[in-house]
Amino acid sequence: MTILLLLILVLVALFFVRDVRMQFVTKPVLAFFRKVLPPLSDTERQAMEAGDVWWEAELFRGKPNWDKLHDYGKPTLSSEEKAFIDNQVMTVLSMIDDYDIVNQRRDLPPELWDYFKREGFFALIIPKKYGGKGFSAYANSTIVSKIASRSLSAAVTVMVPNSLGPGELLTHYGTQEQKEHWLPALAKGEEIPCFALTGPEAGSDAGAIPDEGIVCRGKHNGEDVLGLKLTWNKRYITLAPVATVLGLAFKMKDPQGLLGDTVELGITCALIPTKHKGVKIGRRHDPLHMAFMNGTTQGKDVFIPLDWIIGGPQYAGKGWRMLVECLSAGRGISLPALATASGHLATKTTTAYAYIRKQFGLSIGQFEGVQEALARIIANTYQLEAARRLTTTGIDLKVKPSVVTAIAKYHMTELGRQVMNDAMDIQSGKGIQMGPKNYLAHGYMANPISITVEGANILTRSLMIFGQGATRCHPYVLAEMEAAGMSDETEALHRFDALLMGHIGYALRNAFASIGHALSGSYFAAAPVSGDTRRYYKQMSRMSAALAFITDIAMLVLGGDLKRKEMISARLGDVLSQLYLGSATLKLFEDHGRQFDELPVVKHAMETRLQLAAAALEGTIRNFPNRLLAWVMRLLVFPIGNWFKGPTDKLSSSVAASLQKPSPIRERLTFLCPDIAADKSGIAEVEAAFQAVYKCRDINAKIREAQKQGNLAKQQSLELLCDVAVEKGIINEDEKSRLLAADKLRINAINVDDFAKL
Repeated sequence: MTILLLLILVLVALFFVRDVRMQFVTKPVLAFFRKVLPPLSDTERQAMEAGDVWWEAELFRGKPNWDKLHDYGKPTLSSEEKAFIDNQVMTVLSMIDDYDIVNQRRDLPPELWDYFKREGFFALIIPKKYGGKGFSAYANSTIVSKIASRSLSAAVTVMVPNSLGPGELLTHYGTQEQKEHWLPALAKGEEIPCFALTGPEAGSDAGAIPDEGIVCRGKHNGEDVLGLKLTWNKRYITLAPVATVLGLAFKMKDPQGLLGDTVELGITCALIPTKHKGVKIGRRHDPLHMAFMNGTTQGKDVFIPLDWIIGGPQYAGKGWRMLVECLSAGRGISLPALATASGHLATKTTTAYAYIRKQFGLSIGQFEGVQEALARIIANTYQLEAARRLTTTGIDLKVKPSVVTAIAKYHMTELGRQVMNDAMDIQSGKGIQMGPKNYLAHGYMANPISITVEGANILTRSLMIFGQGATRCHPYVLAEMEAAGMSDETEALHRFDALLMGHIGYALRNAFASIGHALSGSYFAAAPVSGDTRRYYKQMSRMSAALAFITDIAMLVLGGDLKRKEMISARLGDVLSQLYLGSATLKLFEDHGRQFDELPVVKHAMETRLQLAAAALEGTIRNFPNRLLAWVMRLLVFPIGNWFKGPTDKLSSSVAASLQKPSPIRERLTFLCPDIAADKSGIAEVEAAFQAVYKCRDINAKIREAQKQGNLAKQQSLELLCDVAVEKGIINEDEKSRLLAADKLRINAINVDDFAKL
């Protein structure tokens, strides 16, 4: 008892007597923290400091406030945005013939280019006072998605001027003079922009760009001015072959000290007319044979005045932060919009095709193997739509959620790839035979483009999501890093002490929450709703606590090595990502008014998200270098094993059946792929066949029953079968006509293009 009391007194003194604690706990921990603190490059530090944290911070900290998620509201279109989509966008869809664009012209037709310029498709994000539309991120995403449902080449052409590039950079950082000069011309389509960031030696590591701008004096418009001598070599630049104005990222240097004492000023962005002396627009690339303009640009010793720096000379060296903050458009709006369009297109056409395509006398949609893939398409499309809405909601709230947009970019483009793979598997011959009627092939072929741009997916997953998320979203780590970097040792020690005590309490809470939720089945976790989705909120809270607990252990033990343990950091990032995607799914269900017909799809999506999150946690524990701590983590996170096994076969069959019929949920999950009377892609054809065959389901049921009873032969042509059925009074003449007409549409829809000569 005496020994126990002494131990208690020692612990009390160590942790509750401040002077003792600071001497024997805080000071050694601070020294250790400084030792294991991962070194940050300038670009990493700027990226870390840029942008905002948003809903992902709640998910990262072990106890999400679900009411906050619901309070964000749901995205809506203004009357002006809705009118633009109902009129101009629908007109564009009627003008698109993607087979002609990709396989014959290798470009958009002139009338489509003119319409894009005239109607402001290149000015969606430019403020109204400069002649732009000033649309929301949600409207921008919806417009790009609808166009992408008919043509990726056309969608990318619209996407780029409204994504990372001169328009967005000027809007946020340009001088008043730059805005007044460039934005009205960009809004009218008189100027076509591109932005040159990547090059042969710098892709995802944009901070490694070798392109330089040397501060010097030179001639401009006959005057001797202070400026930059630029040399660059860029590739993969979308719209470069047709651009009239070039946004350029380069490393700015001042070796002569013309601007001050700093020689290496850092990454800077400038705006240069492509007709300017020395600017070279190179030849076109051929990105997976898509027809959008993409190419190269070079320049050697090109002189520009300092005033051409975006934001003026005061923004010299601030380009990397500008780029990181503006990447949300590409990562959070444009590329996810393309992926979501793939989902809507695949869902609309594959549910229709699975219903009308027959093998062994049955619609292929009745085979369980097809149902499994079809359920994935449907659930992933719901997931894509949910994530699209939640991510654009954050952007429209004027936050710059860099971690969220990285999650959206990586996971949504990967989901888009999975959706297209499943659609190709089901539609098989229909999907692979190229021609005007093939609506899957171009999207399938182009999927890797979204995977590789705006940061390659592998690096986005392994370096960015957790790398930024762990530091930015953690309630203490970033502040502890700042305290550790203080020059005043006494102030640093006092600041670190306060943070350390909070951090210890936070870690203990998450450890107890992890095992408590695991043992109780998350019974005591908070949930803002009742009904079938209540348990998903509870289970997500369990995953959140486990993520927070394991992250603290990983950062404590691995320190700076965690940055190099990319497989572990990627798995931890996967947990955060699955929690974000699951949050989006639950929020969409609430935003839709908790529609009963969506429940099977929501359950499928949530069972998948939880399965993947648990698998990522389990993978982290299994591969953790310190095996003793790995055993402790397993005990606290999975004390009775991992019971998250994903959707059941019964649930998958239910999801597949729910969209193989005209229904409100089918409309909600395919609205980004609207019906167009002038459609030339085969989408309208397969949809018309689906609608007609479905309306004849009762007639087909009569014939199948008669065959089952032996009153009709099974192996006969449909026309002969109908004649006999009419004679025997099984169906009437009107039913015969309807059935034959529907079957004609069905045959036309499942047929593919053929050519006399290729």
